[in-house]
Amino acid sequence: MADILVVGSLAYDEVQTPFEHRREVLGGAASYFSLAACLYSPVRVVGVVGDDFREDDIDRFRRRDIDVRGIERRRGRSFHWFGRYAYDMSTAETLNTDLGVFDGWCPELAPEHREVPFVFLANIHPAIQLNVLDQVRTPTLVALDTMNYWIEHERAGLEKVIARADVVTLNEAEARQLCVTFSIIRAARKILDMGPRALVVKRGEHGAMLFMRDERGDGGGQSPSPSVFWCPAYPLEKVQDPTGAGDSFAGGFVGSLASSGALDADALRRAVVHGTVCASFAVESFSVDGVEAASADGIARRYRALRSLVGIGAETLAEVAPPGR
Repeated sequence: MADILVVGSLAYDEVQTPFEHRREVLGGAASYFSLAACLYSPVRVVGVVGDDFREDDIDRFRRRDIDVRGIERRRGRSFHWFGRYAYDMSTAETLNTDLGVFDGWCPELAPEHREVPFVFLANIHPAIQLNVLDQVRTPTLVALDTMNYWIEHERAGLEKVIARADVVTLNEAEARQLCVTFSIIRAARKILDMGPRALVVKRGEHGAMLFMRDERGDGGGQSPSPSVFWCPAYPLEKVQDPTGAGDSFAGGFVGSLASSGALDADALRRAVVHGTVCASFAVESFSVDGVEAASADGIARRYRALRSLVGIGAETLAEVAPPGR
């Protein structure tokens, strides 16, 4: 079991769905990630908050044995985000973003943070992600997330970060935007050619796809097709708030790898399933309440349920096998 460092936002969200409207609820990428990842391994958070950030919310991390010494408090207003979902609950329409003290923040890592082996760079400015990478010593694994805004406005810096990452997580639209293609397979090939060994494409209610670079090559000029693994989403009757699903996924994904210490293809596939399970808990409640309420037993039950969704037993396979000629 290894420690995990997450660098990202701690925020207050206002979330509006067709069914409910919540204000001033705890959010931010680092919040969701930490509460998911701590189910697997110790987590250390690096972020910044303002005067308005409630100490009770910091205590929510402390109660889960999440190291909060890297959270810097500054005078001013914390990061606030206001988003609205339509009935399909798939994509948020951002109505307002107030960066507050997050604007212009660039962390200086403490000595103990520089040695943490597993690093997750949440959705922040690529220049900050690069700055963090310059400070960490010899990480075992670096995973990063990003968004369409950075792809459009900070592409050069983002490509530098991607080249230094081991795993990149994007949603489908972001992967297509980054690689200027409709094809997810082609986009995966291009992203893996930038340097990372694995790409996770998050597909919301349709689960997640893992692409891994094939190191064998084919002797030609074109890179070989990446190997692909797909995990369906955990079936839920009710989705309350999709905010933070991707960051909770990342928490389960990186947490699983840090817990096992393995980084081979099978470990990456298992990590995708764990990430999918954590995301399923996150969307069941508003704010971080769902992933915060998750337990090791609950994770294990949903992990087994997901395996059964795609597993085919030998007897079942024989029953449906096509007849011989």
